[in-house]
Amino acid sequence: AEWQSAVAREITIQVRPVDGKDVEADVRTAAEIARTFPGMVEATVDGRERVIVTAAGLRIPEEIVTLDPIQRCFEYCVTAGFVRDHRATIDVFDLGDETSLVSYSTRCEPDALALMIGGAAGNALHELKRQMESETDASDRGAA
Repeated sequence: AEWQSAVAREITIQVRPVDGKDVEADVRTAAEIARTFPGMVEATVDGRERVIVTAAGLRIPEEIVTLDPIQRCFEYCVTAGFVRDHRATIDVFDLGDETSLVSYSTRCEPDALALMIGGAAGNALHELKRQMESETDASDRGAA
């Protein structure tokens, strides 16, 4: 078997309960996950196919491999021709103290693309944290 580049990123996110908001559902919703990536402006899902669109207009087709709300796992593969092989996994681990550890890992060929995706994944996790924690903070202010 040939070696592929693999990159992993993770972040801890506050997930205090918010009335009317299912934070875990946001994390596991395929289209919503794509919108946390910088430069992604659109995501559509049709069955097991997701197509994301970049700010530059590039359409990137993907196959959804796993969307498991019980294990809190989402896996997908980029199927665009410029990628020889790709698989990404997003896992959400409940830490039991109103926080969750969100992990994004990807393996990819060509190798240089794995590094680019890894960098984007790190930025996306920080954006996801910002969005989720600002929503819980706003809810806390409204309850006060």
